[in-house]
Amino acid sequence: MSEYIKKIGKKAKIAFKSKINNNVKNKVLKDYCKLIIKNKNRIINENKKDIKVAEKKKLKENLIKRLSLNNIKIESIIKSIRTIANFKDPIDQELDEWIRPNGLKIKKVTIPIGIIGIIYESRPNVTADVSTLCFKSGNCIILRGGSEAYFSNKILANLFRKSLEINKIDKNFVQFIENKNRNLVDFMLSKMNKYIDVIIPRGGKNLVKKVQNLSSVPVIGHLEGICHTYIDKDASLKMAKKVTVNAKLRNTSICGATETLLIHKKNSKFVSEILNVLEKNNCIIYADRKIKKIYKGKSKIANNRTWTKEFLSAKISVKLVNDINEAIDHINKYGTMHTDAIITKNKLSAKYFIKNIKSSIAMHNTSTQFADGGEFGFGGEVGISTNKLPPRGPVGLNQLVSYKYEVYGSGQIRN
Repeated sequence: MSEYIKKIGKKAKIAFKSKINNNVKNKVLKDYCKLIIKNKNRIINENKKDIKVAEKKKLKENLIKRLSLNNIKIESIIKSIRTIANFKDPIDQELDEWIRPNGLKIKKVTIPIGIIGIIYESRPNVTADVSTLCFKSGNCIILRGGSEAYFSNKILANLFRKSLEINKIDKNFVQFIENKNRNLVDFMLSKMNKYIDVIIPRGGKNLVKKVQNLSSVPVIGHLEGICHTYIDKDASLKMAKKVTVNAKLRNTSICGATETLLIHKKNSKFVSEILNVLEKNNCIIYADRKIKKIYKGKSKIANNRTWTKEFLSAKISVKLVNDINEAIDHINKYGTMHTDAIITKNKLSAKYFIKNIKSSIAMHNTSTQFADGGEFGFGGEVGISTNKLPPRGPVGLNQLVSYKYEVYGSGQIRN
């Protein structure tokens, strides 16, 4: 088992030595799109195998929904690849340049990170998105998808490798771990630091926690998406209602879904109207004692455990706060530095909120569901990072690079 995964690492290191210009990268990505279109029926048939296994294992409905591919989802994958292909090459870009008094010329220039290992669950589109982003940014990728999407991931990875071969590029820029042995993940995390430069986990809390605990290489990722929407004293009811319903219910299973609603006490009159709409849409409400006194609909009592819960379903916790500072304190205490929003007409309050919450994404008058690389105009993402060190937020093409300093002299020596 260890030899199998080490062999993958060695192949990635050899592939990484190749430097590929942007025109060739784009040709690979365009050919990948053509191969996906040509093999659309095969991809859907392989995906059906995964769904059959998932149904047999009695996987939750929301996981099967994430797993399934259809014509619309495949079109979305192709659109994402084409968008990324049209972006400027992020490698060898000069970020800064200056000349020292002694005549030394210093440049700060972007370089690839190296070999990226990604461990992910359910979504087969991740295979295409991550392979595309990593290849365009000059990185090699080792993919370890969940067993529930095995056949879908395998065909999408193999089509990328075929596109690399067509263009006479080392196909090991993209490698998919076909062995389903779970111990491989532990080995990949704890014993592969000679071969892997960064690990990116994409999946549930248990997967991310395991990666963060075991990994001997740096990790880019987030543990949970406990996102908040705060309705300020100067909010418009119409906007608050529209944004809150979207932030919670548009797609309850994504990490950018709002899990806690905070309402300023001066807007207690909004409580029933907003919660009624949520309840009508079959959303279960966990209310603090103040909200319970105001709201006469169905609700359960919220407690300290509720505030730390990432529901990923049609459930929301709701709290009445005395002022904006209490809202900020609550978010900084219970949030996970993912995405948090304020609804207000007061620009000073909005700025104060945005500057004082610790989140990697801070929003004003919009839905937390926009926490997504595609929505940020990145074409796609390898994940959302809540790390305090960069990259933070959606990790797209320009976040998958590092940099180095190039120093040019003319014989200078240091005194």
